[in-house]
Amino acid sequence: MSAYRVASRYAKALLELAVENNELEQVHGDMMRMLQYADESPEFLDAIQSPVISSEHKLKVIHSLAGKQASSLILKFFDLVSKKGREGILPEMARGFHRLYNEHHGIQKADVVATIQLDDALRKSLKDIVKEVSGKDKVELIEKIDPKLIGGFILRIEDRQLDESIKSKLQQLRLGFTQNLYEKKY
Repeated sequence: MSAYRVASRYAKALLELAVENNELEQVHGDMMRMLQYADESPEFLDAIQSPVISSEHKLKVIHSLAGKQASSLILKFFDLVSKKGREGILPEMARGFHRLYNEHHGIQKADVVATIQLDDALRKSLKDIVKEVSGKDKVELIEKIDPKLIGGFILRIEDRQLDESIKSKLQQLRLGFTQNLYEKKY
């Protein structure tokens, strides 16, 4: 079974348990911290994915990173993941949990790539566009900066993309100039 499917199943089970125990917000915070560790520390990611390191050592590392503020539910979840030998897909589980958390709360995730840092007015107008397109009331806007765009922005909402960058406009112009309108096509 693929890692994505396994991670999705664990994430769904954790979400259901967290809702049942009224610990959803704390469990979400714990999972986001774990995802942050995985994203910021390649050493942590290498350690939990290493087949050489035993599950007991991986569990100790995970528990030490979770800290004393972690909920008992998330600690039991980490114990189960370690017992099943699935520590290597813990970041995927955290991503899946965050996606399910957003669905549960009606939050639409959108990525925006711009050449500069967005100001509040532009951020608000982009959120309004996302709300209109998705039909959801809450928006999680993930901002990235890419100076190669020259100007403008690219907004991605799930599988849809709005490309208003200067770079894409120049590419469209270049493509338009390659067509010779005066040559007869038989």
